[in-house]
Amino acid sequence: MSTFSERAWAATAEVRRAIDELPFLAELGDGSLAPAVFRHYLEQDALYLAGYARALSLLAARSPDAGAASFWASSAHGCGVVETQLHADLLADELLGGPGRTGPQPAPSPTCLGYTSFLIATAATAPYAVGAAAVLPCYWVYAEVGRRLAAAAAAAPGHPYRRWVAAYDAEGFQQAAREARRITDAAAGAAPHEEAAMRTAFGLAVRYEEAFWRAAHEREAWPHPL
Repeated sequence: MSTFSERAWAATAEVRRAIDELPFLAELGDGSLAPAVFRHYLEQDALYLAGYARALSLLAARSPDAGAASFWASSAHGCGVVETQLHADLLADELLGGPGRTGPQPAPSPTCLGYTSFLIATAATAPYAVGAAAVLPCYWVYAEVGRRLAAAAAAAPGHPYRRWVAAYDAEGFQQAAREARRITDAAAGAAPHEEAAMRTAFGLAVRYEEAFWRAAHEREAWPHPL
């Protein structure tokens, strides 16, 4: 019998095919992505991770057992410290403008704000299992994309974004994605009546993953900045 995560993954096949075909990821894979576009992506991703860490912290507080609580809490810490430092280091690279770059502080794009607001609200107000389903695609989609991009980057000598790609293909992140799946499947097993809402939350998060990369390639911004 299939698990919740397997059923939810199969149900999002069309959106995931669209992710695989995104110009942003194709250009990131072969190293041709414009530095200005990658910088915009990193700035938005740093803002996203701050919101994602809040959603994970909320799940940790609502977890039904110590093991799940520990995983979500340590993941929130990783977003707040480890990945934030990676983004800061990459943004300091001369290729992306370096630490002396001037200009206004980045603000969340419409897509970034929409995605983080959805995750935080779901983690805070929906049943625990639904919140777990909502945060799972960020792990799983990045793990799959990271594995694929790592293979492409390995074939491109002097790839400028190799460090970012390597972070999501690393065994530590791949293991975290597998653990997030296991915990979410356990939550689904404990609350089978929540599966429809879980699949809706999972599917919406996958759609936001696609929208986030598309928005990065377009360097999406509000039409009327404040």
